[in-house]
Amino acid sequence: MGVLLLLALIGIAKGSSQQIAIKNNLFYDGVFLTPNASVEISTGKKHTLEIMGAVNPFTYSNNKKFKHWLLQPEYRYWFCSRFNGWFVGVHAHGGQFNVGNYKLPFGILHTVKDYRYEGWFVGGGASIGYQWVLSRHWGLEAEIGAGYAYLDYRKYPCATCGKKLKDSSKGYFGPTRAAISLVYVIK
Repeated sequence: MGVLLLLALIGIAKGSSQQIAIKNNLFYDGVFLTPNASVEISTGKKHTLEIMGAVNPFTYSNNKKFKHWLLQPEYRYWFCSRFNGWFVGVHAHGGQFNVGNYKLPFGILHTVKDYRYEGWFVGGGASIGYQWVLSRHWGLEAEIGAGYAYLDYRKYPCATCGKKLKDSSKGYFGPTRAAISLVYVIK
């Protein structure tokens, strides 16, 4: 589904003089050790659509897991012109996770250190950000967003234990997007 959407967005952009940007969220790389990429296309003088994807298939030493994948499409309105200055956005997100024996930064989901969680999530939110033009093709972007996520999961007693403790679901309100991204704009 995400691949089809990405191909459709690229096809739309090729059909006109629109710009395309390719991005990597360095914050997500560094804090969550998760490879990620975004493609953003202009849909007007002050409007863009972005789709971000991330996948972490790794199990670290001592069976530490932060396995997950996510897709996060976002519509953006730019106050100056696209790929330059301030913007606001609305985003959706969804994905799956299998995490345990892992200490997340900033005290986020602190029980992940002692239990393993496996499940899926879906939700949305709003964001604000700024992009600095570094050169004709390169830029740097900072963004923060908040919103809601519905999580459906199974809880296990430890990262390697197989006996399920419970099935549960939970609503989450809080940060849903944080980025410091390196941007390459294709003309």
